[in-house]
Amino acid sequence: MAPSLSEPFSDSSVLIDFVINQGNGVKGLSEMGLKALPKQYIQPLEERMCMTNVQAQESIPVIDMSNPDDPEVKKSICEAASKWGFFQIVNHDVPIEVLENVKDATYKFFGLAAEVKNKYSKEHSLSNNVRFGTSFTPQAEKALEWKDYLSLFYVSEEEAFALWPSVCREQVLDYMRKSEVVIKQLLKVLMKGLNVNEIDETKESLLMGSMRTNLNYYPKCPNPELTVGVGRHSDVSTLTILLQDEIGGLFVRGNDGDNWIHVPPIKGSLVINIGDALQIMSNGKYKSVEHRVVANGSNNRISVPIFVNPRPSDMIGPLPELIENGEKPIYKQVLYSDYVKHFFRKAHDGKKTVAFAEL
Repeated sequence: MAPSLSEPFSDSSVLIDFVINQGNGVKGLSEMGLKALPKQYIQPLEERMCMTNVQAQESIPVIDMSNPDDPEVKKSICEAASKWGFFQIVNHDVPIEVLENVKDATYKFFGLAAEVKNKYSKEHSLSNNVRFGTSFTPQAEKALEWKDYLSLFYVSEEEAFALWPSVCREQVLDYMRKSEVVIKQLLKVLMKGLNVNEIDETKESLLMGSMRTNLNYYPKCPNPELTVGVGRHSDVSTLTILLQDEIGGLFVRGNDGDNWIHVPPIKGSLVINIGDALQIMSNGKYKSVEHRVVANGSNNRISVPIFVNPRPSDMIGPLPELIENGEKPIYKQVLYSDYVKHFFRKAHDGKKTVAFAEL
């Protein structure tokens, strides 16, 4: 076999040094013009995307939010949350230019030199709240994922101005601020659907007491069919608000369990999905659903999720209102930070994290 450009990386320590320690990420690998995927990224057969399992005619609901108080709109949101776990919203209150600005800022950040991005890596970042990395949990994974990311946990404007990269800071803050209106609209509707009629301060802080935004970069890949951008998982959030670009590649587990549904990019839309925390708090009425991202052989792709979460110090379990109505709890009370630690301790493994909270 003719030697391929991936041979310099037959030694894992050389690859880890280049990708992680030097901060080149998979973007650096992609830009070398590799003809073959380094073996460390080759996923086991069962984790690769089999396109025969894609339901071409199925699609997650698309909900028009131009009149959020319309009873039909509210009904659609609750139905989507309980049946699909995923939906797209259009004509929402986040201005298109805010979305375009955060996409541009994402490209700007990943366009920085490796040594600049590396200042935000686990080894060098001034705070755990700002993290540049690659894959998901490299130390726990048998095969690495073809993705780089910048993760920004929001504490305060002051901290963001002090610690977040200046190239994307204002755009991300603007995106988070403008999205808050939509997040509150959705949570209000979803709580009503559980007969929780009022979101007081305590409830609001439980549902959306902390937020994290990721800038995700999925570079062009030499053998996309052999790897994944992100492996099968459900989010640990209350809700996730996702901005994706026009490339596509997000797949959601279908209701029958065996098939996958592509989430087509719609200009100006936001993809909303239910996270494990809300599945637990709704006592299983709303469902967090497995999803994954495929690698792409011809284009770079970006996405920008906002993870809306309880605070790390919150206890999560079925909401008291549900139990008072006589529902039998199917989840126990767990400390949210313990739940999140459990998730990040292992490789992506579908929906297994939620078992941590089951009774």
